[in-house]
Amino acid sequence: MRRVAAMAALSILGACSQSAPAGGQATGKFAGLDNEILSWRKQIIAADPLCKGTSEDQKCQTFEVACKAERTVTPDDAAKGITARVVTAMTWNGFDPKLKQAQAGSRTSEFTKGPSGWTRADHAPVNMSSCADL
Repeated sequence: MRRVAAMAALSILGACSQSAPAGGQATGKFAGLDNEILSWRKQIIAADPLCKGTSEDQKCQTFEVACKAERTVTPDDAAKGITARVVTAMTWNGFDPKLKQAQAGSRTSEFTKGPSGWTRADHAPVNMSSCADL
C-alpha cells in the first residue's frame, strides 16, 4: 500500500513539473527563461540599494526564485508574436545601510517571449507561494 501511495505522489509531482515553466533548462516555449532570470539577478545586484554594501557580509546573497507562474497569452498577444508570459518573484538577503542591519529584499517581474526573445518588465507584488496577483 505504501509503495502505491509513493508512486502516486511521484507521478503527481512529475506531472506538475512538466507543465510548469520551472526547473533546469526549460525547452519549448520556456527555453531561455532561466538565463533571463539569471540576467535579472545580475541587474538586481548592480542596482538594488541593499546590494551596495562594501564589506563581504553586506552584499546581497541567498537569491531564491520564490515562484514562477505562466500567464495567459491573449489573442492580441499571439497576433503580436508573443508565445509565453511568466510572472516570477525573487527574494534575497541584503544590507540596509541606513538601518545598518540585514534586510530581506524581493522583486516581481513579468517575462514575455516574443519574436525577438524574452523581455522583462516590473510587475506588481504577487503571492510569493503561487505568484497569483494580489
